[in-house]
Amino acid sequence: MNHDSKDPFIQLRNHPFPVLLYLEWGLLAVGLFSVLLVSLPARRVPFQLPFIPVIIILIFGLMGLRLPTAKNEARVHAAIALILIFVATLIGMRSRTFTVLHLYPFLYIILVTRSCLMFRLVGRITVTVSAFTLFLWVLLYRLQSSDWILNLGVRIPVPLRERLQDRLKLLNLGFALTTALLMGLALLFIFLLVNALLSERQSKEQMAIANQQLRQYALRVETLAMEQERNRIARDIHDSLGHSLTALNLQLEGAVRLWQINPNQAQTFLREAKQMGSMALQEVRQSVSAMRADPLQGEGLEATIARLVQDFQRSTKILTACHFHLPNPLSKELNITVYRIVQEALTNISKHAHATQVNLDIQTLDLGLQVVIQDNGQGFEWQQNQTGFGLQGIRERVLALGGQLAIASAPGQGCQITVDFPHCNSDSGKP
Repeated sequence: MNHDSKDPFIQLRNHPFPVLLYLEWGLLAVGLFSVLLVSLPARRVPFQLPFIPVIIILIFGLMGLRLPTAKNEARVHAAIALILIFVATLIGMRSRTFTVLHLYPFLYIILVTRSCLMFRLVGRITVTVSAFTLFLWVLLYRLQSSDWILNLGVRIPVPLRERLQDRLKLLNLGFALTTALLMGLALLFIFLLVNALLSERQSKEQMAIANQQLRQYALRVETLAMEQERNRIARDIHDSLGHSLTALNLQLEGAVRLWQINPNQAQTFLREAKQMGSMALQEVRQSVSAMRADPLQGEGLEATIARLVQDFQRSTKILTACHFHLPNPLSKELNITVYRIVQEALTNISKHAHATQVNLDIQTLDLGLQVVIQDNGQGFEWQQNQTGFGLQGIRERVLALGGQLAIASAPGQGCQITVDFPHCNSDSGKP
């Protein structure tokens, strides 16, 4: 039971196990019936209605409709329950037809069940031990006298009665031990059963909370991924398409101004504007291709990268050489990752490298797959520039598949990107 709940009482509407409450009512009904049964008139014993035990049982039952979960209130509740049981037992012990039913064992079982709902583990153990101790003390106190068995309405001759005194003491002891053992096992069983139910319920609640948190985390990750993708697309549009459209607009404005004065120069502006428009269109296509879930579209890695390189070379006029050595097919995940790495690297080269030549080498080695992308551009200080968006994206993709990334660059010496992946083929499906 969650003792940190805002509701300070366990009632019928919020009872964690209503079946236990129904079981209590059943035991109380059996207890009332047993009280009336053992009070039936025996020979020479007039019938007397056990008014006080009935009232005690009814009060005991009503207390179960509102169980406190606060520590102090729960202690008072348990103490009152023990007092009621003790009083009912004392009255039962005064009966001339005393039986084990006068010990009210069902009340102890109900008390232990309620204690598991009201207390934590230490409190549950304390109440269970206290209940069993009270039952054992009352039982031994009653059985100190060996005359009660001889006063059950059975007429026994005096000489035989005297001869049975010693044997009855042994019988009393055996009876007490058996009754105490059965009661102890019953209380232990109830204690373990209710605790198991509570543990299972708590595990389900924790699992539900964990699932809810996982759903929230997944939603946050999805939101962050979407925001990151939006930022990347916005940055690509600003850095590439925005620049191209700005230059295109300037060329068109120049052509409009010179159309009447210098038609030849205006035509030159228009030709340059057309070329810039083609470049802008190519950049749009590249952005759309970058947003595809499966850029390969069922084709092989070599054919897809060859087409990517061809488009790159046509739009940038940068000479690009490709070398492939892939004797075995790769997994789909690795194919897409390699394509994205090459795509990101070529995009960076076109934006920042000012290169005239690019070499691309993709080959399968003994230890796995190696991708090398080298350009002869202006280079950069790698140790001072590790937060670039494109390079950061490449690093994240490499780490996601357990690969290793190495970048060698210096001002005026170009840049070389080397990526090594563990061995992965289409049969394994994972690196």
